[in-house]
Amino acid sequence: MNDDATGLVQYAATEPRGALLVLAHGAGAGQRHPFIVHMAQGLAALGIDVVTFDFPYMHQRRKVPDKAPVLEACFRDVVARARLAEGSGGHRLVIGGKSMGGRMATHLAAQGLDGLAGVVVFGYPLHPPGKPEQIRVSHLPAIRTPVLIVQGERDTFGTPSEIEGAIQSMTSPVTLHAIPGGDHSLAVRGRDKAAVFDGVVRTAASWILDVAGFA
Repeated sequence: MNDDATGLVQYAATEPRGALLVLAHGAGAGQRHPFIVHMAQGLAALGIDVVTFDFPYMHQRRKVPDKAPVLEACFRDVVARARLAEGSGGHRLVIGGKSMGGRMATHLAAQGLDGLAGVVVFGYPLHPPGKPEQIRVSHLPAIRTPVLIVQGERDTFGTPSEIEGAIQSMTSPVTLHAIPGGDHSLAVRGRDKAAVFDGVVRTAASWILDVAGFA
């Protein structure tokens, strides 16, 4: 793993399988959050090269996220740089993220990204807590690549059943993996967090390698 001056961090796969995941953080914490680190390290151990980064507001230590166009531009820049990184040439590209970062990944997919094999979202923020009428789905039908959504059963930003309704308009293949008892962080009350996250890693790795053509 190495960290450059702009915040981009590479998690090199132990035994590379030919897939690259660019993984974005959620709104409240950067790429050093334990969830992001756990996912990146776990996926790298299963053969997937992973790149994480901080959005501008996080890198500048501001609390309020940037507007979507700024987040999208940053994400696109990181994808371009990740593809040029040593050892990434020819890798199949998957993008994704936690909550807001995952939503930004779906924005990029909807706008079009050359060579994209798939999108992974850990806890899609379908709507603000307590405001189910404010759903964020207008861009989803434009996505043309496979999508994996890992959603906690008790997620206040959108339950799996709510997600099911929201993705009915999508024509791309969507896999919805529910975490029984999981909250928005995918943690399950009464269960070891690391064990739950390890299960999420295995689910994501299997899906990524499948859509990348390496299953």
